[in-house]
Amino acid sequence: MQDKFNDNGWGCAYRSLQTLCSWFLYNGYTDKHPPSHNQIQKTLVDMGDKPEKFVNSRQWIGSVEVGYVMDSWVGSQHRIQFVSSGEDMAMQGGLLAHHFRTHGTPVMIGGGVLAHTILGVKYDDVTGDTQFLILDPHFTGKDEITTIIKEGWCSWKGPNFWDKRAHYNMCMPQRPSLDLN
Repeated sequence: MQDKFNDNGWGCAYRSLQTLCSWFLYNGYTDKHPPSHNQIQKTLVDMGDKPEKFVNSRQWIGSVEVGYVMDSWVGSQHRIQFVSSGEDMAMQGGLLAHHFRTHGTPVMIGGGVLAHTILGVKYDDVTGDTQFLILDPHFTGKDEITTIIKEGWCSWKGPNFWDKRAHYNMCMPQRPSLDLN
């Protein structure tokens, strides 16, 4: 239960999408507040990606759907990066470092039956060592930053965090250019 809405067991990608939309709002790229679960579902139905019965369901979404909603909701383009296994996530450090340098947007990642949000990356281009700053959308409780940090709901994770048997898709929103003219 979060914000008086129970999405336990199915809402992690929705929450990650809401985090991405918040980034665009708070960085001045949109004036739209993050969509509710229902608005996310209606957006996917309206664009023809999901059938009408999807609205008000408890069905999961993945990285591709997150990208579709980002495109529609905040007008951003996105890149989907497929990673064949959790073991290969360690090799994504350079790609993610480039993404955060050039776009800075959080990344939604889905794999197996879970979704997470990557807020940053520490990448050593000499050794290839990679750490991921993960915001875990599975948190339920009061919005108290001290608890969230202390209990590891937002923390640095190593490559062993990822499930070695799962494949992953990363939705990497592209920051629009600001027209300064």
